[in-house]
Amino acid sequence: MINYSVIVPVFNSEEILGELVLRVHGVFEKNNSSFEIILVDDGSQDESWKKIEELKIQYPKTLKAIKLTKNFGQHNATLCGIGLSIGNQIITIDDDLQFPPEEINKLIQCFEKTNADLVYGVPENKKHSAIRNAGTYYVKATSNQSKGGSSFRLLKRTICDEIIEKHQNNFLFLDTIVTWYTNNIETVLVEHLPRKSGKSGYSLSKLISLYFNIIINYSAVPLKLMTYGGLFFSIITFLFGIRFIYKKLVHHVPIGYTSIIVTVLFSTSLILLCLGIIGQYLYKLYQMQNKKPPYSIQKLIK
Repeated sequence: MINYSVIVPVFNSEEILGELVLRVHGVFEKNNSSFEIILVDDGSQDESWKKIEELKIQYPKTLKAIKLTKNFGQHNATLCGIGLSIGNQIITIDDDLQFPPEEINKLIQCFEKTNADLVYGVPENKKHSAIRNAGTYYVKATSNQSKGGSSFRLLKRTICDEIIEKHQNNFLFLDTIVTWYTNNIETVLVEHLPRKSGKSGYSLSKLISLYFNIIINYSAVPLKLMTYGGLFFSIITFLFGIRFIYKKLVHHVPIGYTSIIVTVLFSTSLILLCLGIIGQYLYKLYQMQNKKPPYSIQKLIK
């Protein structure tokens, strides 16, 4: 078994893959550490796979190439790479060079110093849009990520084995799942640069879908909102009902058609909202029962 496996989910990055692989090689050659690089093409629409095949010829001993049948998402592609890795420690890094490969040294140094199960490379100032930064804060707040989260990370093999063995659902969010197995998590500040080429694969619609899936799959926040919100509005409705009854009995004031309609519509809308949220959870359970795979490999070049 080698020391480190570097996993890179790839999406439309043909222009910078060569530089990325070259710089990762430079890091480990200086450290004199054994390593492998696993490039997972997550349904790219450009010539990324062709570039990966060329890099495999150039680096036959240190590079593995995986092509998925379609786009399954960053975390699922990373899971695929983890499943085919053989390193004692797993390092994940994006394909866009926003995290400089040279910063891998900081992850390794922190791991050797602390023996943490997981080390995050956390940028002091992210070079992302305001929407992505707000979304990141939202995910941390709702998924109990007390020590942050980042796609630039180092994980112990033992944690990765747990994830591979027990988590093969169609939607996966690694940063939340890891917290189920360990609190031994460290962070280290790393450099974060503007994207060097192309544009992010996360469109606004994909980001919204991701955040929604995280909430439904890994958080009880909607259920709590439904429970406490239902309780609150039930109390309000009950108090209004007492008020109308009091007026009717004491002052002989007719309750009227309007108050009845408002009460019925309000109650109905609240019930429909609650049923909709419950329906989302039932749908996720249905998906898991269908055993829908998190990824499907079309080609594998070891």
